[in-house]
Amino acid sequence: MARSHLTLAALATSAVPGLDIVRTAPYSSGQHGDYDSALLEDRAGRRLIVRVPRTKSAEDEQTADLVALRSLSTGVRSRLPFRVATWLGEAPIAPTRAYVYEFLPGSPVQLDDIAPGDGLAASIGRAVAAIHSLPTAFVGDAGLPVLSAADAQRAAGGLLDRAAGTSLVPTALLRRWENALNDTSLWQFQPAVVHGSLQSTSFLAEGDAVTAVLGWSELRVGDPARDLNWVLGARRAHVAESVFDAYNAARQVTVDRQLRQRALLYAELEIARWLLHGTDRHDRAVIDDAVSMLGGLADSVGDESSASLSHQTLPAMDVDQVERMLASRRSPMQPSNGERRSSPE
Repeated sequence: MARSHLTLAALATSAVPGLDIVRTAPYSSGQHGDYDSALLEDRAGRRLIVRVPRTKSAEDEQTADLVALRSLSTGVRSRLPFRVATWLGEAPIAPTRAYVYEFLPGSPVQLDDIAPGDGLAASIGRAVAAIHSLPTAFVGDAGLPVLSAADAQRAAGGLLDRAAGTSLVPTALLRRWENALNDTSLWQFQPAVVHGSLQSTSFLAEGDAVTAVLGWSELRVGDPARDLNWVLGARRAHVAESVFDAYNAARQVTVDRQLRQRALLYAELEIARWLLHGTDRHDRAVIDDAVSMLGGLADSVGDESSASLSHQTLPAMDVDQVERMLASRRSPMQPSNGERRSSPE
């Protein structure tokens, strides 16, 4: 049963000493219902969000997000060209806790709203580059994961092995992915601070400028390509080009020449991840959806020789075909309007 915004406001006053609320309202952004949320305003005109997780997975995500936000010190945040939520307090409510954050203005970005060029697409590219340019030491100091390039390669291989074990992945895709995993040059990159679960709605924007980035529960040091796989679901390849071009121009390190290939690999493996989600839960509808998507992907990329993910033979037209296929279906492990991607938020 959903908690009322008045109940949530009372919890917020317990969570934040001295909080004097003058206005409350229900808060929703068309999400999956993993949280009860309310928008608050205090006497000083400050706007806040209070959230209570409704599921165990939402509670785990909220806890991880809080750890990440606390690791982002004032000094670290000053390096970012956008805002990150500030945690203000929490209060117990059985069997979980209510969390209070500052409200971040801006609208969640939808893929269809991103136009190519120097506007929002470029702002997104620069925002991702800023995350990846952060010093890595604070991540390990906070006890968050620090993964090497070899770790990233092994993780992708483990996912592939599990997907292959279902016997539901087309042989052509298994061969394509195995070749990418065995291409050692594809995995020679410098790990960076990564958000870890970016999608379009992770970004809040006003006009053509990113104003905030949400949902930091997967913050870690790892493969920068993981933060860019979602953009390959854009309906027009030149949108992705604008994001990647702005990203590469903004990075203060040697350009990772295999970044896009790994991002494309991760985008394709999201369908395998969706298949495993279905098999783990014995959910026939999810399994059938994933099998359909895998079949569509196999048809799009053709045979191994014409659609390799290899750094030497990746043809632009084949990448565009894959992007169009991915655009036709929402990334299954990333809800298009999940509450975790709203202003925390």
